[in-house]
Amino acid sequence: MTSRSGFFVLAGVLFFVALVCVLEGVQLIATGKPAGIGIGVCAFVIPAIGVWFLRQTIRFGRTTEAMSRELAAEGGLPVDELRRTSGGRIDRASADEVFAKRQAEAEAEPGDWRVWFRLAVAYADAGDTPRARKTMHHAIKLRG
Repeated sequence: MTSRSGFFVLAGVLFFVALVCVLEGVQLIATGKPAGIGIGVCAFVIPAIGVWFLRQTIRFGRTTEAMSRELAAEGGLPVDELRRTSGGRIDRASADEVFAKRQAEAEAEPGDWRVWFRLAVAYADAGDTPRARKTMHHAIKLRG
């Protein structure tokens, strides 16, 4: 299963669970008891947070795809210069070398979203997903 199809399966499950929570929340509120009303209101809030998070994730994905297409059209996508093990995994030392190069580029041109995009890819290649996402968010802000 690809990442994209897995995402859509999980999004469908999220919407199903949200629907069930809302229906249960309506039933709890209908009891008229204070505890039931309180829990019923929470049953509305929790799915709303999940749907908001899903929306943010979709926006992030669409924006990074658009940035990637723009870089590809300019010929600015990062070239895969990573060495790999015999099993196909990225060599850690190679990822660190590329990361150092990308970091130097970002420090040299801090206002260019393209170098931050490439730095985010280097973070992801090095296995640091939280920093990769944070750096990509920074690239998105710079791009405007």
